[in-house]
Amino acid sequence: MSNVIAFVRDSLTSLVSRMGTDRDKAATTFYAHTVMSDEQLIAAYSTAWLPRKIVDIPALDACRKWRDWQAKKPQIEAIEEEEKRLNVKGRILEAAKKGRLFGGAAVYIGTGDADPMQPLEVDRIGKGGIRYLNVMTRRQLSAGEIDRNPESEWYGQPSYYKLSGANGLQVDIHPSRLVRFTGAMPADDEITGNPWQGWGDSVLQATLDAIKNADSTAGNIASLVFEAKIDIIRIPDFMASLNNETYRAKILERYTLANMSKGINGTLLLDKEEEYETKTANLSGLTDILMAFMQIVSGAADIPVTRLLGQSPAGMNSTGTSDMKNYHDRIQSMQELEMQPAMRRLDKCLERSADVVDPDVYYQWAPLEQMSEKERSEIFKTTADAARQLVGTGTGQEIIPREAVSDALVNRLVEDGVLPGLDAAMEEYGKLSEQEPSEEELAAAAAANQNQPPANQRRAANDAALRTLYVSRKVINADEIVAWAKGRGFKTTLPAEDIHVTITFSRTPVDWMEMGSAWDDEVKIPRGGPRLMEKFGEARVLLFASNMLQWRHREMVELGASWDHPEYQPHITISYDPDAPDLSTVEAYQGEIILGPEIFTEVNEGCKSSGGLSEDFTL
Repeated sequence: MSNVIAFVRDSLTSLVSRMGTDRDKAATTFYAHTVMSDEQLIAAYSTAWLPRKIVDIPALDACRKWRDWQAKKPQIEAIEEEEKRLNVKGRILEAAKKGRLFGGAAVYIGTGDADPMQPLEVDRIGKGGIRYLNVMTRRQLSAGEIDRNPESEWYGQPSYYKLSGANGLQVDIHPSRLVRFTGAMPADDEITGNPWQGWGDSVLQATLDAIKNADSTAGNIASLVFEAKIDIIRIPDFMASLNNETYRAKILERYTLANMSKGINGTLLLDKEEEYETKTANLSGLTDILMAFMQIVSGAADIPVTRLLGQSPAGMNSTGTSDMKNYHDRIQSMQELEMQPAMRRLDKCLERSADVVDPDVYYQWAPLEQMSEKERSEIFKTTADAARQLVGTGTGQEIIPREAVSDALVNRLVEDGVLPGLDAAMEEYGKLSEQEPSEEELAAAAAANQNQPPANQRRAANDAALRTLYVSRKVINADEIVAWAKGRGFKTTLPAEDIHVTITFSRTPVDWMEMGSAWDDEVKIPRGGPRLMEKFGEARVLLFASNMLQWRHREMVELGASWDHPEYQPHITISYDPDAPDLSTVEAYQGEIILGPEIFTEVNEGCKSSGGLSEDFTL
């Protein structure tokens, strides 16, 4: 009895329901370690779509946006060119996929050394030192003895790998020459008895039961669809007459003809004594059952259903944003905690192979969720407006010195990785706090300040002189637009070098320096979208939409630039030809529009193109 009492105290037990006893039904459930063979893994990946997506999606998303190098522009170009030459992105993606499928894959760093068993000496790699990158799975690479020396860099990892060739030759490879991807982390090689010691587990190992259940459910539902509608006909003395072979033949012939007539004209001919009935299966709840199994697969694979199945989120007010955010956080963790450490030695070799030896060079993984052009412009405008509020109007009453705000903004942009190479550019050109105006600039600003109204005389001495402002961008691919116009019946057009887009035409003098700079030195208006051909006075113009240009124009107006029209509409003047074709018959240009950097000039009232642009007054 004392033993029974001790057992009751250890766990919740019911002798009536047998809960917690040896006769409890749950007592028969236990976990067993089963290892999928390579043939099973290959069959699952090759023939079923769920296993393939579970293997591919995280690896693909981790490499999709790749990474942004933070260095000087020539250094970035050299490293990225070396990445393209070696197809680093493609090799890492292939190894990540195969590592997830088999539980082990590696990228071999080929440097042409005589003995691959010797450690890879990164410092000895020169320009072009990496000759090739090859992907090998654990099927080709067998792990050697595990290093158990606690003082070793390779503790817990194989001290070497053995590559088996097709001709029977074997090559020993030092682990420093491999970028390893081990799939799912094994619990313990020594306890589990993993036949692939030194590697991990396939990600399909833990998800296979959920995948099988989902696939089986989908297959059973597909079978039920064929039996969703069954016709039942009752025939007098049917069973008693089946022994007659002639009767059986007549029955088959009879209802074959009946079904043919039903299929042709929808009429079923029956004898008066025969009874006809249709039974329909109710399949309404099967979708919910299947989706429940898919949810289990999604949880097992740690991939949102919206990404795994490629479907829109279901439910009222459901956007799937939080699910995707959590998933992106998980991919980012995978990049930073698994891929980046594994690629550390390869990255150092890559820099040296690109002839870049600089300890300050580093990279950041590009964000998976890219902002649209509108979101980028709005965030940048909000940040810029906040910075202006902090520094005030330049009267010496600013809340925070503008030099401090400038340094903080630069740090934020560098940390966000939105402007690769910004930190190196700041080192080259210096910070705002390091750029003091010369005596000549101060004298010129003071002289110009004397001629301004009293309200403007409070401006700081180092502000630029006020002047009228005309801002435009040249159309880089103007030749394509001219060719399009000629093909639509325009006999004459503006010269290609004069085709442009006006952003600001301010007769009111402003401080050019306060107008800031655009987000990009080149703007690409994608194909399609709203396009119209209109007549502005004598000008025939192409109207198009651009959030970037709208934002830039609005920013300048808010900073004091004038605009003589009720609204701003980006457009390109095509022609002043009085014999131009009827615009109602001309389909607007639908190709890409590429605009060059902003050009600042003073307003020239007498110029009709490439400067003053009198056609802009007819907006």
